[in-house]
Amino acid sequence: MGIVLVCLILGLAIVIERIIYLNMATTNTDKLLNSIESALNSGGVDAAKEVCRDTKGPVASIFYQGLDRSHEGIDMVEKSIVSYGGVQMGLLEKGISWISLFIALAPMLGFMGTVIGMIGAFDAIAEAGDISPAVVAVGIKVALLTTVFGLIVAIILQIFFNYIIAKVDSIVNDMENASISLIDMLVKNELTNK
Repeated sequence: MGIVLVCLILGLAIVIERIIYLNMATTNTDKLLNSIESALNSGGVDAAKEVCRDTKGPVASIFYQGLDRSHEGIDMVEKSIVSYGGVQMGLLEKGISWISLFIALAPMLGFMGTVIGMIGAFDAIAEAGDISPAVVAVGIKVALLTTVFGLIVAIILQIFFNYIIAKVDSIVNDMENASISLIDMLVKNELTNK
């Protein structure tokens, strides 16, 4: 049962870190896009890059990379945004596979505890030479408690895992939508300045 507890502790540590990171990575993309558009109109690309530098989160980082390549043309901006978007997505998904591992591992360890508990129960029967309920009960109780604890750990971690996946999907969707808006904004700005 101790190993299952370790799975819970490690899983929850990763969950807490991911939730904090993902909440800090959430950006108000509409506000950021409005600020960048104002900066582009008033101070050009350098002013827009400054807005991105002062804003936290993956969307602002992706925008900065795109704006940094704006002098190379819209195609390079798009390639830069796609490439750096992949990097940011990797950072958002970091550690999630460990949570998945603990979700799978906890019930297996619980079932292993069940087998060990049943072996203990049979050893107690062999030692006592009697199959009375009092002799068997302790081993069966340990077996069932270990299984239940493994399942509880998996359920708790699965709930958090689903929340984290949904949060990552939401942030990635915002990144993609905002990136399209940024490219449209840069095309409009380029056409206006010609």
